[in-house]
Amino acid sequence: MGLRCGIVGLPNVGKSTLFNCLSSAKAEAANYPFCTIEPNVGVITVPDERIYNLAELIKPQKIVPTVIEFVDIAGLVKGASRGEGLGNKFLANIREVDAIIHVVRCFEDENVAHVGGKIDPVADKEILETELQLKDLESIDRRIQKTEKIANSGDAKAKKEMAVLEKAKLHLEAGKSIRSLQLGPLDVQILKNELQLLTAKPEIYVANVDENALEGNDYVNQLKDSIPDENREIITLSASLESQIVELDDEDKLMFLSEYGLRESGMNKLIRASYHILDLITFFTGGEKEVRAWTIRKGSKAPQAAGLIHSDFERGFIRAEVIKYVDYVFYKSEHACKEAGKMFIEGKEYVVKDGDVMFFRFNV
Repeated sequence: MGLRCGIVGLPNVGKSTLFNCLSSAKAEAANYPFCTIEPNVGVITVPDERIYNLAELIKPQKIVPTVIEFVDIAGLVKGASRGEGLGNKFLANIREVDAIIHVVRCFEDENVAHVGGKIDPVADKEILETELQLKDLESIDRRIQKTEKIANSGDAKAKKEMAVLEKAKLHLEAGKSIRSLQLGPLDVQILKNELQLLTAKPEIYVANVDENALEGNDYVNQLKDSIPDENREIITLSASLESQIVELDDEDKLMFLSEYGLRESGMNKLIRASYHILDLITFFTGGEKEVRAWTIRKGSKAPQAAGLIHSDFERGFIRAEVIKYVDYVFYKSEHACKEAGKMFIEGKEYVVKDGDVMFFRFNV
């Protein structure tokens, strides 16, 4: 689906180190601001053991997991909304992603310079949030200038749009991001789809700690206390530790994680959280040639799922034959599921569920 998460933050907070852990496309990591100028892009496999469990049963020629893109974006500084540092490039790059991974420094290291001179995760977080809000205000003001004259002439559609813009402007002027504003269908259409406001994008915070603070520290607590309820998630991890984990083979990785009392890497948690914050689910198709995981928006219907495979499937959709993942694993084959009454025939109104194993019937 081409969905992207942008990794953002101030310079020297660990963005590129984190990206290097996520992707085999290595971003240069150095101890000075603006080391990353052009955004690095990595296509990352979403960890999901279900596809491998299905493959064990189906024995396909190949396995195709679902993926998500991560973008390592240049560090932002105060004044970015006015073009300071690499502000214009930074903000343009954020506009192109679907979700924001906001890395905040929660570790001390005298060998790694802090752009503000001291460790202050709350102040760091607020710098970035403020710059995004200021840029959104700029976008809204331009749209108001364009719409106001039409609304004053009596145009009903423009009047409704002005109400949306004024509500959003007041919210931003109060220092709040658009994602914390209750949005109706018209709000979404204007603020998210048309204006692509930066603070409307879903966001995950990554508290980057040293390897001795994986359960958190005072900096992490300060960060958590400063975040209003905007349906955002905080993941605590050590990018430095993750960079060691990613170099290990599977067996050594499990031993290494066990030593730190971890069941899985922080990277896996972050990838899954990124997938979920975009409101995505996974369905599967399987046969002799391949078992494949497909990404689709939650709430999508069966013809849309078929269309991901081929546009002809959606146009000529007849029905979907659906087996729940748990049933497929329990009965161990498509035939056995069908015999047990665990294959369901669904029509055009069927809403795809996470983990569905689907077979589509269509007219060419």
